[in-house]
Amino acid sequence: MSEALIQIGVVGCADIARKVSRAINLAPNATICAVASRSHDKASAFAAANGYPLTAKVYGNYEALLEDPDVDAVYMPLPTSLHLRWAVLAAQNKKHLLLEKPVALNVAEFDQIAEACESNGVQFMDNTMWVHNPRTASISNFLNDQNRFGNLKSVRACFTFAADSEYLKKNIRVKPDLDAHGSLGDAGWYCIRAILIASNYELPKTVIASHKPVLNKDGVILDCGASLYWEDGRVATFHCSFLANLTMDITAIGTKGTLHVHDFIIPYEEKEASFYVGTESSFDDLVTCWARQPSKCTVKTDLPQEALLVKEFARLVGEIKYRNSKPEKKWAVISRKTQLVLDAVKASIHRGFETVEIQE
Repeated sequence: MSEALIQIGVVGCADIARKVSRAINLAPNATICAVASRSHDKASAFAAANGYPLTAKVYGNYEALLEDPDVDAVYMPLPTSLHLRWAVLAAQNKKHLLLEKPVALNVAEFDQIAEACESNGVQFMDNTMWVHNPRTASISNFLNDQNRFGNLKSVRACFTFAADSEYLKKNIRVKPDLDAHGSLGDAGWYCIRAILIASNYELPKTVIASHKPVLNKDGVILDCGASLYWEDGRVATFHCSFLANLTMDITAIGTKGTLHVHDFIIPYEEKEASFYVGTESSFDDLVTCWARQPSKCTVKTDLPQEALLVKEFARLVGEIKYRNSKPEKKWAVISRKTQLVLDAVKASIHRGFETVEIQE
């Protein structure tokens, strides 16, 4: 007898929930069973517009969905300032939690969310989609290959996009009472995660923010960067912005090899993603061209990365529901490390670009 699909409820009708709703519909082991908004009409219209099953329940408040015994897990795309309240309540109602990033306003809040999940035996995962693309596993394999890449020396990551005037005035990411982190939380989160993957999730020792970040009139970050340092001499830098042309780059340099990725967050093609690697690169004899050029590696997938994320989340939930397994803790650990670096960058900005030491 095959196991039933994991029943996922969507808590909030943010724009990103359109993409994740499609992903849940595509995942072979999950289905949407409910949606909630602060307005029943809004939730109903959202369900109709996004191909929800006719059996999906529609709620005009979040509490009703979280109390529904038929809901196994929830996807929560609420503003960051609301995560603590609603994520903890979801865990207390024994709902496995797929939480939108950034996960919290600070690591202290995240620790409360993680503790609620752990004490109630529910799976936690954040919605960093690109990590679940099979290309990311291939990238990690190259970075961990001593023969091809060697030891990591430096990483540079960049995620920028040119937001329009409407976005810069009204989007929740530029409102201090809603998301508060601005481009650092929205775009910088991805850069920090890329750096952590390249460093095999070893946290840097210190962080210092770049001078002259751009803030809006409410003090929310629109453009910023930072440098991260490890005790063994490794260094990483990143830049994130709502004010520059669309760019999604990673460059990682090792003692033997180099990695370049130009679309690391959202691949150019939905079901095909590439990256470039070079090992012991060199020039020709006259130094007029490269004798050993980087090579292109392409990874294909049957499902888009967001559906792969949902598939893995639902698999873990299924292991707990049907096999009495324990929640996989690594995802909470990875989210916490990302939050710690984000907090350190923000602290450095607020302290006049002082060096901030990261304490686990």
